[in-house]
Amino acid sequence: MNFIEFNFHPDIAKGVKIAGFKEPSPIQEEAIPLVLDGIDIVAQAHTGTGKTAAFGLPILEKIANGEIEKALVITPTRELATQVSDELYHLGRFAGIRTLAVYGGVGYGRQIALINRGVQIVVATPGRLKDLYQKGKIDSFNPEIVVLDEADEMLDMGFLESVKEIFDYIPQNRQTLLFSATMPEPIKDLAETLLYNPEYISVVSDEDSTTNNKIEQLYYVIEEEQRDNAIVKLLESENYNKALIFCRMKREVDRLTEHLQAMGFHVEGLHGDIEQMQRDEIVKNYRRGRTKLLIATDVAARGLDIKDVTHVFNYHIPFDPQSYVHRIGRTGRAGKDGRAITLVTTQEFRELGRIKKDVGADMHLTTLKIGGSKLSQEDVSKVKNTIESVDIIDDIDKLMQGLSEFELNDLLKRLLSYVATKESLGSGESIGYNQNETDEMYRLFLKEEKAAKNKKKKRR
Repeated sequence: MNFIEFNFHPDIAKGVKIAGFKEPSPIQEEAIPLVLDGIDIVAQAHTGTGKTAAFGLPILEKIANGEIEKALVITPTRELATQVSDELYHLGRFAGIRTLAVYGGVGYGRQIALINRGVQIVVATPGRLKDLYQKGKIDSFNPEIVVLDEADEMLDMGFLESVKEIFDYIPQNRQTLLFSATMPEPIKDLAETLLYNPEYISVVSDEDSTTNNKIEQLYYVIEEEQRDNAIVKLLESENYNKALIFCRMKREVDRLTEHLQAMGFHVEGLHGDIEQMQRDEIVKNYRRGRTKLLIATDVAARGLDIKDVTHVFNYHIPFDPQSYVHRIGRTGRAGKDGRAITLVTTQEFRELGRIKKDVGADMHLTTLKIGGSKLSQEDVSKVKNTIESVDIIDDIDKLMQGLSEFELNDLLKRLLSYVATKESLGSGESIGYNQNETDEMYRLFLKEEKAAKNKKKKRR
């Protein structure tokens, strides 16, 4: 199928052509005709599958043809609101259609003024939108089409009750479209409550519901103190176009950003405590490729849809499996290959096992040699400790006399090389433990887990 077959209004068709759209994606092919026919839809599709155009183009078409005057898109985050608003503006600009992103963290005045002056499409976050409706600031805005975008993200972020309250202010004779990557029970219940006789669409396969098989998933088992060195060496060795590094907490984002900047990397950090204007600038720089490396928390990255992210690094493994799916889903989009790399310590084996089991993640243990054939400082310390721990044999003087033909320095080098070989050293500095070492550490981990459980039972 070709976009020409939709027979869009000439001004909308021009926007489609300039955007470079030729063949519709599966979600666009299924959703656009239904939306044009005025049918409520529940669509399951991941970010990066073209869903903004799937709901946006038929909305723009209806506005261009005078069938409707206003539309509302509700998104979970400020970044996504800005992104959707920009995309709809570019697709509808030749038809003179105006869009506005509405979110918290900035003043009310301009947003209220533009809505009341007749902006056709408002893309808003739940918190700010509910606030504006409750205070009676936008009573004149009565959308005929309402879109819930990334509904499962809104559920995860605790916005579902706010969304329900917003619908109390919206006319009943509306068309409602719900888009979500997953369909947990609360989202299904929401669809039954807010939508009228909807059509259900899904372009998500069973494999897509877990992890994308276009993403190569690797993990390194390291010591906690090796984390910073490991991420630096990986960034130096991986050939990335744009990379995203995930940290668990805001303070980790700040500290790691400063550390990598000091190491010479062009990197910026993103989390909830950063002022809105600065956040917008950081995302814009990353989207346009001025910044190749972005460090973020899970919350800050929600709704962030950036093209050409080739690598995702998990500085810390996430606590829950679904967060892992969301994180690594930032790469490997639109049919492209991606690479997800996770740093794991022995204390995080439990989370690793849960991710492998619950979401079917096909993660491969690996190591990275970074020092050629030289001894690392760690190797030197290991040999020193080995020598210090050796008890001297009583008759060792006899052996020393038998080796007297060797020059002392030469003999010392040969003996130390023998020790290094026996200890499997001299292969250069590396990141991550190998399979045998990891298996042994995992065995010890299980043993300690069992001992801890038994101790807990005895206390009871």
